Amino acid sequence: MTETAPWTTRKPTALLVLADGTVIEGHGVGATGKVTAEVCFNTALTGYEEILTDPSYLGQIVTFTFPHIGNIGTNDEDIEDLTPAARRGAVGVIFKADITEPSNYRSNRHLNDWLASRGIIGLSGVDTRALTAWIRENGAPNAVIAHDPNGVFDIEALKAEARAWGGLVGLDLAKEATSGQSSQWGETPWVWDEGYGELGPDDAKYHIVCVDYGVKRNILRLFAGLDCKVTVVPASTSAQDIMALSPDGVFLSNGPGDPAATGEYAVPVIRDIIKTETPTFGICLGHQMLGLALGATTEKMHQGHHGGNHPVKDHTTGKVEIVSMNHGFAVASGSLPADVEETHISLFDGTNCGLRLKGKPVFSVQHHPEASPGPQDSHYLFRRFLNMVRENKGEPALAER
Repeated sequence: MTETAPWTTRKPTALLVLADGTVIEGHGVGATGKVTAEVCFNTALTGYEEILTDPSYLGQIVTFTFPHIGNIGTNDEDIEDLTPAARRGAVGVIFKADITEPSNYRSNRHLNDWLASRGIIGLSGVDTRALTAWIRENGAPNAVIAHDPNGVFDIEALKAEARAWGGLVGLDLAKEATSGQSSQWGETPWVWDEGYGELGPDDAKYHIVCVDYGVKRNILRLFAGLDCKVTVVPASTSAQDIMALSPDGVFLSNGPGDPAATGEYAVPVIRDIIKTETPTFGICLGHQMLGLALGATTEKMHQGHHGGNHPVKDHTTGKVEIVSMNHGFAVASGSLPADVEETHISLFDGTNCGLRLKGKPVFSVQHHPEASPGPQDSHYLFRRFLNMVRENKGEPALAER
């Protein structure tokens, strides 16, 4: 890419300024202002509203490789963050094409207005193929994304801000993404064309405590769909307070930031939970911190995995599933202790995507089984966890599929 890449014939009203000084011009969309973050790319063809509201994207600017984003508008049902008023999700977005008028019966808002309402800054008119190729070659860069309808920018100041930002390493972003207080969840998965259901008070057979590092709604829905009452607790909740809720199982949620940073307070809690032999299941950040709690290490990835077309192999079944990924850190496979088994790997690059503690009801996965790109290739993991709960209660196992 050149120092300045004018990929639009209109006067630029938004800029992406990389830490190396590269300036990418575009047409501003969404909120105005500026924000510093890491730039990643996402290869998913659908689900832009779910992606942009995934709390795991906090501190990141999402480049969509699919050229047409916004065609189906937005609605109030496809968000993933638990507390949408707090706007926990991606802080910036980059599109190739301009946002079109929505054409979908479920849409109730134009994507541009929706972005602005959530404080997400964006630019369109960008050669996203070139930007994606740059990230693949050089790694996910730190950058400033800025939007001014008048096109007035202090480029040198923006370059200085991008250079000065320290990046995601060492950042505990779970403290920003987590819930402020405990809550109960009972909403069940979507049924076309009825919408979401609700777990009745007499239908709950099991009690799951979710430690919220930035949990996604559909994870909680899948638990509720398996007759599980879910209590969501803040990320800083102690093991003593968690166990005082008498959970049948503990879930360690996804979330943003560096697992080693969040792990400073989360890992001791996870270790104490494991000692109780309560069935424990982690996803994404929860997987990474479970790895840390079991003695492994984590590492920053070159470009991360972000998309809905990632092949992962489950060594416990020998099956390959197509999964949704969203992570910039990974558990280092070579650091797994002898009592920890690697259960899943990425078939793109061989990185760790799952583990279990031998002889204990404890396991986790890096990918997002609730996101349904397969479309339901990985839903069995929730039933696998529920079977651990059932076994712990002396009940027979359910079929995983």
